[in-house]
Amino acid sequence: MQLELREGLPFTTVALTYQGARLEIPCVLVDTGSATTVFSADVVAGIQLVPSAQDVLRTIRGVGGREVVFVRVVDLLAVGERSLPQFEIEVGGMEYGLEINGILGMDFLLGTGALIDLHAMRIQFAG
Repeated sequence: MQLELREGLPFTTVALTYQGARLEIPCVLVDTGSATTVFSADVVAGIQLVPSAQDVLRTIRGVGGREVVFVRVVDLLAVGERSLPQFEIEVGGMEYGLEINGILGMDFLLGTGALIDLHAMRIQFAG
């Protein structure tokens, strides 16, 4: 799958399925420096993925500071033809000062055997 370079960073589109509803999410940063996968609360609210009293809350830290997120297991997370079922994501405000709908972290990249070819600007998957 082709990556798109924006502001010097690699972005892709992912498909997220939650309670049977599928959402294509563009502008997702491919980030080997992020342990987990995070999505914008505004974007996933479109498929009724919203906070509930039962959600686990976490504080995540990064270059942009700290943010409180809620944790949810989705039916499926996919990039191109590669997907992981019952995948745990984090959801937060993602106010980072650039257009970004999510961060595809090492949890998904390792789980799918991702191969990132920066010369060709492609993400492929082993196997």
